[in-house]
Amino acid sequence: MNKQARTAIPQRAAQGGFTLIELIVVIVILGILAATALPKFTNLSADARAASLNAAGGAIKSAAAMAHGQTLVNGTAANATGTVTMEGSTVNMVYGYPAATATALQAIAGLSTTDYTVSVTTGTTTPTIGTGQAAIQPASNPKAACYIMYTQATILGTVITPASVDTSQATAANCQ
Repeated sequence: MNKQARTAIPQRAAQGGFTLIELIVVIVILGILAATALPKFTNLSADARAASLNAAGGAIKSAAAMAHGQTLVNGTAANATGTVTMEGSTVNMVYGYPAATATALQAIAGLSTTDYTVSVTTGTTTPTIGTGQAAIQPASNPKAACYIMYTQATILGTVITPASVDTSQATAANCQ
C-alpha cells in the first residue's frame, strides 16, 4: 500500500474585479468619446429649426400656387386686391397671390402660431422687411438671421411678378 502523499499546493484565487487603473482608463476613454460626440448633438436643434422653416416655405409655395389657381378660375387674377376662400378661411389676395400678411400666410399654409411667427415689420429679432414682404421665423428662439421671406406679387405696367418665397437664410448656421 504504497500511496503517494499528496501535497496541497495552494492555488491563488482568480481575480474578482477590475483594478483601479483599469477603471480610470475606461472612464478617460469614455470622457474623450463623449467630448467628441457632444458637438454633433448640440447642433441638431439648429438643423431642426432650419428644416422646419424650409418645410414652411414649401407649404407657402404650394398654398400660394393653389390660391393663384383659384383666382385664375374665378377670373380675378389680374385684380390689385381681392379675396379667396380656402379651407373655410378668407384669404386676402394681391394680383392673384396671397397678400404678405400674417393672417393670409397662416391661413393658406396652416402655419401654427405656436410654431411660427409671421412678421411684417422690422424688429430687434426680425430681419429687414420691405413693403409687401413678410418674414416667417421659428416662434421659439427667433433670430434676425434665421427666417424665410415671402414677397407678395407686384405689378410693373401690365406685367405681374408672381409672389416668391426666399428660403436662402434658413440654414443651420443662421438658426443656431
